[in-house]
Amino acid sequence: MAAYVCTRFCINKSKGSIRFIQRRYRVQTKWVSPKFPATELALHNFDTSYSKQLRGLWPSIRVAMLCEQKYGALINSFSSAPNVITELERFNRARTCCSSTQYKSQYQMSCFPKGDISRFKPARPDSSGILGYYLLDAASVLPVLALDVQPGRTVLDLCAAPGGKTLVLLQTHSVTNDLSGSRTMRLCRTLQSYLPKEFLDENKIHITSTDGRQLRMTEEKSFDRVLVDIPCTTDKHSAMVEENNVFKRSRTKERQKLPLLQTQLLLSGIQATRQGGNVVYSTCSLSQLQNECVVQQAISLAQQELGITVQVQDLRWFAQRFSDTFHFAPQLSVGELILPHLRANFGPIYMCKLQRMN
Repeated sequence: MAAYVCTRFCINKSKGSIRFIQRRYRVQTKWVSPKFPATELALHNFDTSYSKQLRGLWPSIRVAMLCEQKYGALINSFSSAPNVITELERFNRARTCCSSTQYKSQYQMSCFPKGDISRFKPARPDSSGILGYYLLDAASVLPVLALDVQPGRTVLDLCAAPGGKTLVLLQTHSVTNDLSGSRTMRLCRTLQSYLPKEFLDENKIHITSTDGRQLRMTEEKSFDRVLVDIPCTTDKHSAMVEENNVFKRSRTKERQKLPLLQTQLLLSGIQATRQGGNVVYSTCSLSQLQNECVVQQAISLAQQELGITVQVQDLRWFAQRFSDTFHFAPQLSVGELILPHLRANFGPIYMCKLQRMN
């Protein structure tokens, strides 16, 4: 609180003297809390929570998260561009790092070797205007591979935008959904750049924009495979980019409600799955609260409130298969977590595979 002194005077006519009168006025200053960038708030949050969760692993993960993102090139099987893989391997020193378990030609991803942070050249369109490959964090393809989609299976991509995982899924009949209208438009633009027009015209993919929590009312037991790639704190983005950062003070309540939203969406995905079908839950966060805790809570609620039995599928063999390319966290209670690492700066990506038993 600041103060200033105002001096007034009056003249005493009878005595011919001047008397000064001092009055003190107080000015209420407005206290404004200091403005910290959302990225700083995110890092402070991560330092507090992840140093306890990850212990000695956290310092190196932190450094990797603040370094340039490493990308992979998802080969677009719908493109007629010649020799895409050969060109990537020849000019970019990239190699094929992952593919479908049974249909190798359908899922192919090229990455640079560990320690090589070179950038891929922008994809070029073929004679029909279809781009030859899609650049994304290569670890984000693993949840789709874990889902083990096969021709003839019906698939639901519950939170589909921006569209990278959807491109991997599109070897089958698929339904893609995202609540955000703007994100759905982005998804549509992505698919138009990577899919032939006749593929979209044949209704092999159905795009909806609705609250994923409500799908269980209309799509119960409809799908063989369901991908629940959930909204989360997007840790790497939050640590690096101010735009659309969930750690902005104005989004505090939204961020605090994420585990509840994630649990509700996973429950919706479980309900949309047929008996014997599989659900893969994934995030791009390191947070136990958003990963293992959400899965365990959803399994419990599915049993107690819906009478649905769900079993966690063991993905340790899956992690071993891709350990040459990605850095996996040790000893999670459920699921697998890809950790950012200076020599393999992919992720974070968490995934857990569930099977509906009844």
